[in-house]
Amino acid sequence: MTTNLNHLNVALVHDWLTGMRGGEKVLEILCEIFPEADLFTLLHNPGSVSPQIENRRIFTSFIDKLPLKANHYRYYLPLFPTAVELLDFKAYDLIISTSHCVVKGIRTPPHALHISYLHTPMRYVWDMYEEYFGADKIGRLQRAIIPYFANYLRMWDVSSANRVDHFIANSAHVARRIGKYYRRDATVIYPPVDTGQFPVSHRSEDYYLIISALVPYKKIDLAVRAFNQTGQPLYIVGSGPEQQKLTKMAAGNIRFFDWVSDDELREYAANCRALIFPGEEDFGIVPVEVQSCGKPVIAYARGGALETVIGYDGNNEKRCSGVFFREQTAEALVEALAQFERLNWDADFVAAHAAKFNRERFREEIAQFITDKTASFFNMSFATEAQKTRKTDN
Repeated sequence: MTTNLNHLNVALVHDWLTGMRGGEKVLEILCEIFPEADLFTLLHNPGSVSPQIENRRIFTSFIDKLPLKANHYRYYLPLFPTAVELLDFKAYDLIISTSHCVVKGIRTPPHALHISYLHTPMRYVWDMYEEYFGADKIGRLQRAIIPYFANYLRMWDVSSANRVDHFIANSAHVARRIGKYYRRDATVIYPPVDTGQFPVSHRSEDYYLIISALVPYKKIDLAVRAFNQTGQPLYIVGSGPEQQKLTKMAAGNIRFFDWVSDDELREYAANCRALIFPGEEDFGIVPVEVQSCGKPVIAYARGGALETVIGYDGNNEKRCSGVFFREQTAEALVEALAQFERLNWDADFVAAHAAKFNRERFREEIAQFITDKTASFFNMSFATEAQKTRKTDN
């Protein structure tokens, strides 16, 4: 579908441009839908994102000029609200933000429509505050200061939600959190997954697979403890601050790999027995990519995994795409592994299920949503102006 919004001045807004992850895949398609739109962001590391994003006018905030911003921009988090509020959108009619941090809080003029695609309310200050800033994660000085900044950010986050005209959530899980924290409704449009890059595979080696940043909330330590017990081969692809700790914990059956090329990643996915997904995610693109290869997922039964994986219900494993464990413990994962190994899986069914999350579906759904909301907004505005004119004439 193509949009008929060429008469509008359109701005796209994104938290930061430092790499190609799930949020940037959403932005990339918005750039395709609106090839003339300007792009606003807190900071931009040139060359870090795809040509579709790089090849347009990009406006940055003062964060982009601060020292060490390229790799340590998160330390400037308390400044982010001020930075986004200083961005100027007076020249635009339609503003579309894609956010997991602060850019949903931009100030927009009365004549403009603001649609925000929200990947999550700010994790750091809401439901994962302890995961980021718990007593075992930061030093004494930080423990004394951060609660005050977090309180300010929570208040700003709630109040700035009122500046958004329409929310889109990347999962029903996120839509519920938008309702809880902001008291706002959100339409669910699942993010795009390039399922065509992960063709179905009917071969399998003996190892299980994790693809993840090695950070605390991903709960990779839980998987390491479980596989230490079972002795089964586990490949962990990724890097992060937990890497040294996890490597020391792991027995010899667990192998670690840094981030690899896309081709290598596809090979790991195509040849694994199943993906292990022990954390709680807002959506989770990796489980969909691995399911595209026809490989099932063994996942913690919370968050986006409940929407992307068809869990085994005790009846027909040929119409399922994974197994859930209900408690976030190594023991529960060991039980799920044992259940998985007793079942037979239909790779073609698993891959067909994953294909429902493809890029084309996302493009159609979000283009239709934007077109409908824009038509409604500007028709209302025009009607209001017409009513004013009639009153003046009378």
